[in-house]
Amino acid sequence: MSLKVEAAYKCAMPVTFRDKLQSNKFIITTEVTPPKGVDTSSFLKDAEQLQRYVDAFNVTDNQRAVMRMSSIAVGKMLKDAGHETIVQFTCRDRNRLALQSDLLGAWALGIRNICVMTGDHTTKGDHPATKPVYDLDSVQLLNTVKKLNEGYDLSGNRLEQSPDFVVGAVSNTDPLQPMQHIKLRKKASIGVDFIQTQAVYDIEEFACFLEKVSDIDVPIIAGIIPLKSAKMARYMNRNIPGIRVPEEFITRMENAEEPASEGLEIAAQIIRELKKMCIGIHLMPVGQHTHTKELLKMSGLTEGRTHNE
Repeated sequence: MSLKVEAAYKCAMPVTFRDKLQSNKFIITTEVTPPKGVDTSSFLKDAEQLQRYVDAFNVTDNQRAVMRMSSIAVGKMLKDAGHETIVQFTCRDRNRLALQSDLLGAWALGIRNICVMTGDHTTKGDHPATKPVYDLDSVQLLNTVKKLNEGYDLSGNRLEQSPDFVVGAVSNTDPLQPMQHIKLRKKASIGVDFIQTQAVYDIEEFACFLEKVSDIDVPIIAGIIPLKSAKMARYMNRNIPGIRVPEEFITRMENAEEPASEGLEIAAQIIRELKKMCIGIHLMPVGQHTHTKELLKMSGLTEGRTHNE
């Protein structure tokens, strides 16, 4: 193979999420919520429209304890459609046997990137009588993934070939919660490839958080949830630990003629600041991706991006 042909072949090859984490490229990931049913057309359409602009689609796992289609199945469908995916695994719904089994099954189906988290309690979801499992916590699950990657199950039994997952974990960004920082350091010490944060609204607090965890050598991807109303902002301040929407933004939402558009302006403002501070952003829209492409354009994140970049 000539050097020119080889170079062209390499350029044509898809760039993996692992490659992008190891580059200096600003990363954009976004959430895909599996359907409440078996109609897969909506999330596949969203992914197709955003493929040029997003580096990976993060598939939620019964988010907010609401029953939906399997995140592994959705991740597989997105992969088959040519998208890079990150599949979430929560500790809430499976014991250690099921978690290990599903992890190995996901690898066999071509899932290469995962994100581990505890998961909201079942009382917050649409099946509140469900018994939560929580056999492992998120730190223990990360340790389980590490063992699988090393070729052993959690009991020390050797595997017949092992996976090699790119592994992510989550964190809130409240600089006044030292116990969360200790937990984040535990996750980093086990070995994670990226950290995905709770939604960021206060840039000064986020900067303080970054300073407090500056000893952790793990790429940090900052969460973004565009606001839709002042009511939504107040609800998050009251009910979601680790999120604080500044009063300045709530006032802007209250005074706006079109609150949803103002929410996009606020999100774009935050993203422009975050570009100077961390390796990437993770977009978590409420509902479908109706305005995601518009937000990326407003933030200056669409120019020059191609799917295999």
